[in-house]
Amino acid sequence: MKKIRMGVGSGYWGGLIEPAIEIVEKGDIQYLGLEYLAEVTLIILHKARAKDPSKGYILEAVDYLRRVLPTCASKGIKIISNMGGANPMAAADEVIRVARDLGLKGMKVGVVLGDDLLDRLDDFLERGLRFPNLDTGEEDIGRVRERLVAANAYIGADSMVDALRAGADIIITGRSTDNALYVAPPIYEFGWDWPNGDWDRVGAAITVGHIVECAEPVTGGMSCLWKEVPEPWRIGHPIAEMYEDGTAIITKTPGSGGMVNTWTVKHHLVYESHDPKNYLMPDGIADFTSLKLEDIGPDMVRVTGMKGKPRPATLKVCMGYEDGYIGEAECTVTWPDALEKAQWVEKFLRERFKIIGLLAEEMRFDYIGVNSIHGPRATPPKEELNEVRVRVAVRTRTRAEALKVRREIPILMGAGPAGTTGVFDPPQPRAVWSLWPTLIPREEVPTRLIMKEV
Repeated sequence: MKKIRMGVGSGYWGGLIEPAIEIVEKGDIQYLGLEYLAEVTLIILHKARAKDPSKGYILEAVDYLRRVLPTCASKGIKIISNMGGANPMAAADEVIRVARDLGLKGMKVGVVLGDDLLDRLDDFLERGLRFPNLDTGEEDIGRVRERLVAANAYIGADSMVDALRAGADIIITGRSTDNALYVAPPIYEFGWDWPNGDWDRVGAAITVGHIVECAEPVTGGMSCLWKEVPEPWRIGHPIAEMYEDGTAIITKTPGSGGMVNTWTVKHHLVYESHDPKNYLMPDGIADFTSLKLEDIGPDMVRVTGMKGKPRPATLKVCMGYEDGYIGEAECTVTWPDALEKAQWVEKFLRERFKIIGLLAEEMRFDYIGVNSIHGPRATPPKEELNEVRVRVAVRTRTRAEALKVRREIPILMGAGPAGTTGVFDPPQPRAVWSLWPTLIPREEVPTRLIMKEV
């Protein structure tokens, strides 16, 4: 039975590069996925493009490609990446420049466009489209329209498949879904009847793509089994061996650190899955409840019984908007009575903020080491603490208001309790970017493919 092997080179922005090099050298793969985008990433990249029209893509991905392109070219490994972010064309031009620097002539680069909707919003609104907030229930974007800096639809594999049919060696997209990087290859290689049918097999590809898309979490990272993971400091990246009938084997680079078993697969299978019977993606709907996982050897898990349904009529759109500033500062209080001192510092700062008339939209205090993660549900410590780090964060409408927080914390050097330290040089205020998740009819987001050559 025909099969392909797809390796994960990157599962997020900021990941390790060594596993990507290792997987192309030792993984016996035909496809390499480089995934970089989270929900807030497009806001960052749109802001970068606004400052410099030649930017707006994942700059670090260029270094990844410089390191792996020679091996991929010699072995015929095709690369699919959403490194394009807010500027796929600029990313493609930079990749072509790198390939030419490396002497890799004749490679074809496919650029997938269409996910960026920011410049089309006024047209949508004039035609009566509305964009309700899926989190808050607000009916439309009027409140934030003038503050929007990004609006990207989550696109699927359509134009990626077209690029593979056109002979692309490298495919660069904007805001594709993470798993679409691993859905396009089997559709192309196996000739599945899509998007008109073969929904169980497409659902299988979506499931497999979801399992491996974040890289290390399925090879022992971010795991409850962290004590058992061999050599996580040289953790290997996952490989999805996909078969024509829609079954798959999940494994990793031979000889690498980390591990793959049914539990590591289960851990990531439930990640970001709100309804396991209906995992909605632009390429189809996967059903995670029907599959079977089986350990078939060291670091090898067979996945069978996957199901799917026709793709939804709408696509998710993630809009990002400017939402004020955060002013923050920290100090440390020490034994004795460290927790009581931390509570005193909070009261002191709250009273100071009243005196200076701080206009705060939100305010929070964290006692790091006590309640910064669990908040009010944290169990009070029974023993005397050696130290507590106090953090205050305030969200304001303007940068000037946020600066007030920074100016108040140094007062604790003279007015705070004995054992107060670490109050020097608080960070400058930082902009807050919030997300507006919404939906748009699929037909409003046609993607298109542009082919370039090195």
